[in-house]
Amino acid sequence: MTSYSCCLILLLFTWSTSAYGPNQRAQKKGDIILGGLFPIHFGVAAKDQDLKSRPESVECIRYNFRGFRWLQAMIFAIEEINSSPTLLPNMTLGYRIFDTCNTVSKALEATLSFVAQNKIDSLNLDEFCNCSEHIPSTIAVVGATGSGISTAVANLLGLFYIPQVSYASSSRLLSNKNQFKSFLRTIPNDEHQATAMADIIEYFRWNWVGTIAADDDYGRPGIEKFREEAEERDICIDFSELISQYSDEEEIQQVVEVIQNSTARVIVVFSSGPDLEPLIKEIVRRNITGKIWLASEAWASSSLIAMPEFFRVIGSTIGFALKAGQIPGFREFLQKVHPKKSPNNGFAKEFWEETFNCYLPDGSKNSPASTSVHKSHEEGLGAGNGTSAFRPPCTGDENITSVETPYMDYTHLRISYNVYLAVYSIAHALQDIYTCTPGKGLFTNGSCADIKKVEAWQVLKHLRHLNFTNNMGEQVDFDEFGDLVGNYSIINWHLSPEDGSVVFEEVGHYNVYAKKGERLFINENKILWGGFSKEVPFSNCSRDCLPGTRKGIIEGEPTCCFECVDCPDGEYSDETDASACDKCPEDYWSNENHTSCIPKQIEFLAWTEPFGIALTLFAVLGIFLTSFVLGVFTKFRNTPIVKATNRELSYLLLFSLLCCFSSSLFFIGEPQNWTCRLRQPAFGISFVLCISCILVKTNRVLLVFEAKIPTSLHRKWWGLNLQFLLVFLCTFVQIVICVIWLYTAPPSSYRNHELEDEIIFITCHEGSLMALGFLIGYTCLLAAICFFFAFKSRKLPENFNEAKFITFSMLIFFIVWISFIPAYASTYGKFVSAVEVIAILAASFGLLACIFFNKVYIILFKPSRNTIEEVRCSTAAHAFKVAARATLRRSNVSRKRSNSLGGSTGSTPSSSISSKSNHEDPFPLPACAERQRQQQRGCKQKVSFGSGTVTLSLSFEEPQKNAMANRNAKRRNSLEAQNSDDSLMRHRALLPLQ
Repeated sequence: MTSYSCCLILLLFTWSTSAYGPNQRAQKKGDIILGGLFPIHFGVAAKDQDLKSRPESVECIRYNFRGFRWLQAMIFAIEEINSSPTLLPNMTLGYRIFDTCNTVSKALEATLSFVAQNKIDSLNLDEFCNCSEHIPSTIAVVGATGSGISTAVANLLGLFYIPQVSYASSSRLLSNKNQFKSFLRTIPNDEHQATAMADIIEYFRWNWVGTIAADDDYGRPGIEKFREEAEERDICIDFSELISQYSDEEEIQQVVEVIQNSTARVIVVFSSGPDLEPLIKEIVRRNITGKIWLASEAWASSSLIAMPEFFRVIGSTIGFALKAGQIPGFREFLQKVHPKKSPNNGFAKEFWEETFNCYLPDGSKNSPASTSVHKSHEEGLGAGNGTSAFRPPCTGDENITSVETPYMDYTHLRISYNVYLAVYSIAHALQDIYTCTPGKGLFTNGSCADIKKVEAWQVLKHLRHLNFTNNMGEQVDFDEFGDLVGNYSIINWHLSPEDGSVVFEEVGHYNVYAKKGERLFINENKILWGGFSKEVPFSNCSRDCLPGTRKGIIEGEPTCCFECVDCPDGEYSDETDASACDKCPEDYWSNENHTSCIPKQIEFLAWTEPFGIALTLFAVLGIFLTSFVLGVFTKFRNTPIVKATNRELSYLLLFSLLCCFSSSLFFIGEPQNWTCRLRQPAFGISFVLCISCILVKTNRVLLVFEAKIPTSLHRKWWGLNLQFLLVFLCTFVQIVICVIWLYTAPPSSYRNHELEDEIIFITCHEGSLMALGFLIGYTCLLAAICFFFAFKSRKLPENFNEAKFITFSMLIFFIVWISFIPAYASTYGKFVSAVEVIAILAASFGLLACIFFNKVYIILFKPSRNTIEEVRCSTAAHAFKVAARATLRRSNVSRKRSNSLGGSTGSTPSSSISSKSNHEDPFPLPACAERQRQQQRGCKQKVSFGSGTVTLSLSFEEPQKNAMANRNAKRRNSLEAQNSDDSLMRHRALLPLQ
């Protein structure tokens, strides 16, 4: 069985190395061998394997200058370590480096070579097999480049726990230690890069992008992570396409059509240069310009893409680049390369031929890359093919510095430095094994590995616990996922004014160690869009919504496609592209443009506004007129007119009117708690006091004139003290209502936000509408009673109660307050107070004018009527009218009774009062009445009563058939009634002067 295994493995090893002749590897012996995988070529030639003969190894094409420089970086690091007296002293590192041709198949061929040799050593077949020129096992592999290739290699190396340290594979899938047990890398994984891309898009306020990814383990996971980050930032993706360098023309055409028809200007690309190249060429052919390309680090500096002839299409590229490192002496090392001076480097011959476009005639074969010449840059990436028939022979004396190739572009060593760091990481892991102290090792019981018989899995163990300082003074240690956390530089493509080449200008950086929100820094002044513009391009599905508007959803469209909707009243937005409008605080309202909140307009019935000034002037006018009337009544207090109107009650009535006019002023001005609690009680009590005075005065006179025979009871009721007591009692009821109101539900100042959105109405909250209803209702009740008495006394002497005017004033009062109720209920804000002020002033002016203006007019302008005779004349005229009506009623009753008894029809006198010249009145009449009687004597059968305006004429028709007895009886009855009425009339005539 052992012999069978030996033969099988030897056969496998022989096959795996047969495809790699001397010109297809770089190899050097040493105590410890490191493997290397580099893309010396971009791809392989398409060849139809019809299997009619034994399949041959696929030919690699398109030389990659950049890949050769990476290979040189590994050789330089190994030689530097071998010459170091401190690092692995007395130990020599060797290497075996193969070309992956940027394909999985070639990479696996090389990996099988590493695995086969390790398996031979593990089987210890030296005693069975005659193995001359023994090659030590490969204890670690540096590579590969692409994430897809590294994934395949890692799956194979992981089976044997051979550590793999990649310098360029950044796929986040490779951080899965359950699947890739032995994989480590000196490049950050794409998770941070995808986040950085989303941050850049957010920084420039773009939200409408397209995505393109390589259809491999690098592109798919990277773009998936970007989608996750974009979704968190509300960035919408218009299209998402997959590409490959092996895509056919139809697939490329389809992707280009999508790009051309898309409205998204920003295109995020997770791809390598070779995968992206066919797409870019077609875009250039169609001349699709105006796009902004956001490049991942795999192609951001690729010379396959960054070519001057492509610049008009992809000149607005912003990309990520790894942090550049410094490798002292590397420049000189690159310049020393020569096929004759590099016997261990089988790739040097082809490099020389491709660099100088010649061929070395001493080669056993034509250059593997002998088809056509193609040069480009991918941070030193280039390709060249041509046929030897068109190439001159190389002299061997060519100067490497005289030719510009990506190989000599050492200004920004990024991937090259990662290769350098990967070799040093393995060397330091070996150094830890070399210097391990037994009992402090990483293995069982603190044991250490033997450096002379070290195995790959032991190196892997030490790599996982590695911690050293590199040549730049930075700490290097792999995390639990085998990753090194690093930062990114942000570059922008510029066109060099000197030679027209594409240069990569560093315009910012991304620090993954910083706090979220502070990781990205961009210097916008350095960015040139399209190679010349400083204006940031627009890549949004919809135009920005200006402040004062918000984004509105369009049904069936992505969230980034929206319409701008004006903020409603009371809401605002002070930023561009606001998702929602913010509500203004309670005391604020949005301005006209809805971009900010301004204090709401404060409204109340102010002293300074025209309406408030007008009401104030009317109130002051009322106070002035009332004061004037009070002054007139005070000055002429002893005149008959003033005495006849109950002087003391008139003073109190005028005082109450002053209070009524003054109470209206409490309704003007900004409502405060104290004014709100004072104004309604002041108004209610003032009006009740006023109405009470009118009621008591009217009722007193009415009782006097309707009483047939004055008694002591009447005189008691007519007393002044009792009149004031009645006024006080009526007013006290209103005071009790107000006190209960203020105690249970006191009014207060209230800021009303509900009536109008943009206005705050400062009003009084009455506390209890029921209490206000009681207050006004009680006032109206007294007014109704007063109206009733005034209506009854409408025919009394006008000198006393002015019944007609009081009746009219009460009508005005009712009209005002009945109109007030619907007006009060239908108005709002400051107009509520205005309505009540108008009602108070209207009612007050009505009372003042109707009750007092005629008196003042007589006092000031008709003093002849302000005499005792005039007052008594008026009273006597009224008394005669009342007596005549009473006598007429009694005579009619007596006549009807006599007619019924006597059966005869007599004359029907209109009145039984006869006026005889020689008749002596039982009571002397006033002069005016006497004059009337003298005038009436000349008029036959006619008697007139009254003074000027009121006249009563009595005519008598003496029927001839009346019996004398009946006439004498009537006269006796009439005289008796007259004597009784004259007694009462004499008392009433003297009443005004008491």
